[in-house]
Amino acid sequence: MNRRRMLHALKAAQETGDYEDAAVLHEAVDPQIYLSRNHLPQPFHLICSKDTVLTQLSGGAHLTLRDSSVNSFRMTVGDIVYMPAGTPHRIVPTEEGVCLRYMPLAAGMIGAVWYCPGCDAELWRHEWEHSNDSPAAGFYADACSRFNADPGRTCGKCGADHPAVDLAAYGWQQAD
Repeated sequence: MNRRRMLHALKAAQETGDYEDAAVLHEAVDPQIYLSRNHLPQPFHLICSKDTVLTQLSGGAHLTLRDSSVNSFRMTVGDIVYMPAGTPHRIVPTEEGVCLRYMPLAAGMIGAVWYCPGCDAELWRHEWEHSNDSPAAGFYADACSRFNADPGRTCGKCGADHPAVDLAAYGWQQAD
């Protein structure tokens, strides 16, 4: 997707995939806006080292949060949710929708975290340095590929198994 001075987000979203989080504004604009069109549940909880803001432009989603005084939030068109730094959150669309994520240019570390479906303990984590020049989907695919390859998907605490992430369903390529 080409960055623009003005953006018709719903039209531009037709070019994006699930959780692509593609930067859409000129590269010097701070905070930067990242665009996604989502229809599948986010396969992990995302943790951002800096504060972010999510806006639901179309469709709807259920936002689950961890380590927060609020555990969930139902997002409908026009909702804006402030996400404090370090708060694990996961987007589960209730219908296909377009979402904007506002992040600072110097966003720092980002992480994908999986939690055990049996006992809710942290199961697996992968972190990387945020890049304004690459769509986040590439980092997400890498995190999911690493998760899929790791035998740590079985919880050491309760023995529950967490299934591998189907990268093809998200349109993501297996990382090398």
